[in-house]
Amino acid sequence: MISIKSVLIADEIEQECVDLLQQNGLKVDKKIKQTEAQLCELLKNYDAVIVRSATKITAKILESTAGSLKLVGRAGTGVDNIDVKAATLHGIIVMNTPG
Repeated sequence: MISIKSVLIADEIEQECVDLLQQNGLKVDKKIKQTEAQLCELLKNYDAVIVRSATKITAKILESTAGSLKLVGRAGTGVDNIDVKAATLHGIIVMNTPG
């Protein structure tokens, strides 16, 4: 079982989702429209990131955050904007929540 304590929201999501995460004791920060380089640095400080389709989670991001990032959550259908192969290689869980 993994322990998630801090989450970065990288795309716009419903405030209800942010509130739910915070009510469950998670530290949640929201930083929208970050570049790949910015995400490489930012995500070293988080256990998880939540994205929609606008943000691409590349192999470079996953490699630079390996050891700190544990989970990539996709709010929506599909995970085509996430390099699942690279995530698997680095032991990072990828999941999505459609609808």
